[in-house]
This record gives sequence, C-alpha cells and structure tokens, in this order.
Amino acid sequence: MKHGHVDGERRQGGRMIRMRSLRQKLLGVVMLSTLVALLVSLATIVAYDLRAYHQSVSGDMSTQSELIGHMSSAALAFDDKALAKQTLSLLRLRPKINAGAIYNAKGKLFASYVAPGQDDHFPQQAEADAMRFEDGKLTMFKRIVDNGELQGTVYLRAEYEMVGRLGDYLGIALLVMLPAMGIAYLIMRRTDYIITRPILDIRDVAREVVQTGDYSRRAAPTSEDEVAQLVESFNSMLSEVEIRQRELAESNSELAREAEQRTLAQQEVMRLNEELEQRVHERTLQLEATNGELAMAMEEAKSANQAKSAFLSSMSHELRTPLNAILGFAQILTSDKLPSTLVQKKEFANHILKSGRHLLTLINEILDLAKIESGAVALSMEPVALQEMLQEVQSMTEPLAAARGIRMLFPDNCRATVGADRTRLKQVLLNLLSNAIKYNREGGAVVVDCSSSAPGLLRLSVQDTGIGLKPDQVAMLFQPFNRLGQETGPEEGTGIGLVVTKRLVELMGGVIGASSSQGVGSLFWIELRATEPLPSLDSETARALADNAGQHAPDAPAAILYVEDNPANLKLVEEIISFRPDLRLLSAPDAHLGVELARAHQPDIILMDINLPGMSGLDAMRVLRSDSRTQHIPVIALTANAMPRDIEKGVAAGFFRYLIKPINIDEFTEAINSTLAHIAERGDRKASKELS
Repeated sequence: MKHGHVDGERRQGGRMIRMRSLRQKLLGVVMLSTLVALLVSLATIVAYDLRAYHQSVSGDMSTQSELIGHMSSAALAFDDKALAKQTLSLLRLRPKINAGAIYNAKGKLFASYVAPGQDDHFPQQAEADAMRFEDGKLTMFKRIVDNGELQGTVYLRAEYEMVGRLGDYLGIALLVMLPAMGIAYLIMRRTDYIITRPILDIRDVAREVVQTGDYSRRAAPTSEDEVAQLVESFNSMLSEVEIRQRELAESNSELAREAEQRTLAQQEVMRLNEELEQRVHERTLQLEATNGELAMAMEEAKSANQAKSAFLSSMSHELRTPLNAILGFAQILTSDKLPSTLVQKKEFANHILKSGRHLLTLINEILDLAKIESGAVALSMEPVALQEMLQEVQSMTEPLAAARGIRMLFPDNCRATVGADRTRLKQVLLNLLSNAIKYNREGGAVVVDCSSSAPGLLRLSVQDTGIGLKPDQVAMLFQPFNRLGQETGPEEGTGIGLVVTKRLVELMGGVIGASSSQGVGSLFWIELRATEPLPSLDSETARALADNAGQHAPDAPAAILYVEDNPANLKLVEEIISFRPDLRLLSAPDAHLGVELARAHQPDIILMDINLPGMSGLDAMRVLRSDSRTQHIPVIALTANAMPRDIEKGVAAGFFRYLIKPINIDEFTEAINSTLAHIAERGDRKASKELS
C-alpha cells in the first residue's frame, strides 16, 4: 500500500509539472540550475577547507608524537618516569592537545599528561600505529622505535573541530544562496517573455490549423535566432503536410486496388495452407506408424531383458542345486562327527558324481551358447550316416527313458546320409530327445522319424506325448533365456538348450521347427542337406591296401600321428591303416596334444586336420616348423576345407600334401606311399653323405 501511494504521488507530480506554462517551466529550470551551481561551488569550497583542516591537524599530531617519542626514548630506556612526564608537560604549549601518554614496550602506561579541565581517562593497553575520530576528539597512537627496536608508544588526544567548522560553513552558504536566488528570480521574470513569445505564436497557429483544417496558415517570425528557425521549420512542416494530404487522397484509389490484389493473394495462401496441412497430416501418420514400430521394438527389447534377468535368476538356482548336493555330501564324507558306513559312503559318492555330471552339463550348455554367439565354433562338415547316428543316440537315451517308463521308437530303415558335423549333430539329437523325455508324461512315448521333406533335404523329427505347449510358448521356444516347459513344473536345466540347438542346426546349413498341441504333445524337427555316403572298405580295397603295404613294408612299421577331433574320421583312418602292417597309428584329439606327441614319439608322418578346437591346424603347423625336434617331419593336411584359397593357404603354410575330405582311399594310400618314399630317399642321401 505504501509503495502504491508513493507511485500515485509521483504520477500526480508529473502531471502538475506538464500542466505548467512554458514561462513557469523556464523559470523553474533557471532557478534550479542556479541553485545547483551554488550548491556545487559551496560544497567544493567547504570540502577543500575541511580536508586542509584535517591534514593540518593530523600532520601536527604526527609531528608532536614523533617529537615526544624521540625525546622519551632515553626515559624509556632508563625507566625514568619523571623525565617522561617532564617531556609530556611540554604539551601545555599546544592548547588544542587535551591529553598525552607514553606506554612502555609491553604496552603498559608509563607516563601521562592531562590539560586542565580535560578527561584523564587513558587506554589500558597501547595499540599499533593508528589515528581515529571519536566523541569530537582525534586520538593517535605512534610507536617509538630506536635502532629497529620497539621502545614504547606515544598516545595523543586533541580537539577535532570538524563538526563545528561544517556548521559555520552551512550558515555562510544560506546567507549567500538566498540573495543570489532572489536576484536570479528577478532577472528571469524580466527576460523570459522575449524567449517564450514566438513559441506561443506557434502554439496559436497550430491550434487554429487543427480546428479549421486549413494548412495554408503560417506563423510570423519575430526574431532572427534559433526560435526564428523553429518558426521557419514549423511553416515548412505545414507546407509538407498540405502536399502529403493531396498525395494521400490520390493514393486511396491505388490502395483500394492493392487491397483487392491482397485478397486474391490471401485466398491463394489459404489454398496452399490446406495442401500443406494435408501433407503434414500424411507425414504425421507415417511418423505415428514409425513410432509404433519403435515402441514394439522397445517392448521386444524390454521383454528380452526381462527374460535375461529371469534366466540369470534361474541359473543361480540351477547351479546352486547340484553344488549344494556336492558340497553337502562331501562335508559328510570328510566329517569326523558324522560317521557313515561303507554303503552310505558309496551312496553319497554316487550323489556327488550325479550332481557333478549334471553341473557339467549345465556349464557345457552355457559355454556352447557363448561360443556360438562369439562365432568361435569350428565345424567339421562331412557325410554322416544317420542310421549309425540314431543307433548311437538311442543307446545313450534309452536308460533315461526307461527310468520313467517311456517307450523309445526309432526307425530301422533310415539309410540316408546328411552333410553335418558329426559331434554337433549328435549334440542336437541328444538335446531334442532329452527334452522329449524330460517334458513327457510318465509311461508316455517318444517317436523318432526320418523322411525326405524335399529334393535334396532330409527331415529328422522327434515327437513326444507330453502335455504340449500353448501357441505363445511355441513362438518363444527358440528365444534366448526362455525355458521350455517353464509352466509345466520345476524341471532342471538352463533354458538355453533349444537356443544352442537352433544355432548349431543353422551353422550346419539346416533349419529347425516345432509344433505342439496342448494335451497331445509336441513335435520338433530339423532339416539337413542329403549327401552321398562315405566310401566303404570292401574286400577289393582291403586287398589293394594289403598289396600296397607289401610293396613298401620296411623292417619296422612307420609311425603315423593323426590329429583329429572327429571320432568318425579317426575311426575311418584307423580302419584304413589296420590293413597296412607296415604302419602304426597314433592319434590326438587336438593340436596341443598333437604337438606334444610329435615331440615325444618323433612319428614318420603327421596327418593334420585344419579345423581343430583351441589351436587350428595351421597354427600347429607353424609350431612344428619352428621346433628343431619336429621341423623335419612331413605333415599332410587332411581337411574338409576344399576352397581354392584354403588349398593355397595350406600349401603356403608348408604342408607336404593337401588331402580333401571325404577321403579318396586310393589318393590317401598314394600320399602315404609317396611320403614314405620321400623319407627313404632323404635317408639314403644322408647316409651316402656321411660315408663320403
């Protein structure tokens, strides 16, 4: 409320000033200017005089303090208070100084002087060099220093007439300003009419022009100064306004025509705006569709993340369950406080062994998925006979099915051969069969079928009689971290077996699918490319191998080291070598062990696969060639890598021969014989050189 009242008063004062006449305003400006000039002049004089007075008093005080300090240094040195008082008594010659004192080096009062009728109060403690004004007095502390050593402090208190002098000056200023302002007022009252009359004439002419609309009226000049120029400019303005009025009337018709054109332009703009709105609407629909797709993708990513979190939680439980049994029974076996019989110890050991195998299965599944995702899985593709493969997995899964009373039905006429990695295909079939048994009902059945689904394609299917899956469960079967049958009961497992299975099938160039009906069961199938079967060792081939062996039989059998991770390939070479009494076979499942066996046994020939786990055949070749113990041994590549660049890379690596799977027995035999002949020839040359 207070601020609003002040603002109102300010606005009212402004209106009052604007309503005053020009003569009054001019008089006010001159009077105000005169007043300001007088105030500035008087303030400058007063400030200068007061400053000079302050400098004079402070300089006099400083001089007196230095003089007394110099004269008192001897009294302080000899602790002569009488001499110090005598020195201070000289201050009576300076009537403006009311009191003085001398303090010793410790800041204690040593001697003092007080003028008659003045206050005898002194500070209890000396201060550093300082000067200050208080209660109309000017006080000063000045240290006494002799040869760089503090002797004491001088204290002086004097009259400070600054306020009195300021009052005198204000009285003088009032006596000067009142006559000066009166004289200025009288002068302006006599001269302001000369300045304001021409301006008042312009006012009268302007008022008549506004009332009559007659722009031909002109103001008469009465002087030759700036006011006359103002009159001339006013008359010129009237002339210009008269001309502009005529031009304005002429331009009205032009403006009307332009207004019509603007109307047409506005209509065109409205039409273009409608087209633009239509385009914006179409783009908005496209953007909404894109946003919908993005939202769906984000929802899928969120679902995958939730599934991954659920998988990690489940894996923690799955890994801890067998570990609990292992650690628990192991503690019982090693505890002296819990004695157990031999039968119990065997039972506990069996539990530990079973849980350990289960834990190994879980870890292998996780490692398989990690290797597949990182692209570290190396496949050895070859023709695989399905009948032999099915018989092998049947013997491995029937005990598990028999424990639950589940019948296993396998085909007995599957004579086809598919292109696959033998080890990985067995892993795929075992995973499908173990799932069919695990999620089956008690006393159910598992049916395995083999059929041709299309020219050049072979389908293997596994069907169970379990409770089946919902359509949404079937859609998520091969997604990472979604467990098969997770709603059917607390089954053991990682939930990634089907993911690994799908990736392995795809790496082997095949496809996998599934269908299910609730209450009936589920069907899983894989499709692989059909190939020609492996050549068999018939009687004629066996005789040819035996004849070749007879032609090159040395005194002792030649040692051949075969580095191969595929059991079927190893078995085939073992069968071929078995017909050669002049040869004996050593084998290694990986390159690391192969290198160690080569160093230890010094074989005559090394057969090397390329795609080996851990270290490849090419890396193993470089290790063998860099070792003086093995660099002389000829190495024959035996691999399924049949591309021209693969062959060139193998020859450049230093392989003595490069053989391609599937094995051509005649070519294989010729390679072995030619290598043995090369070794024999090299030995003969070495012997003749030693004799010479």
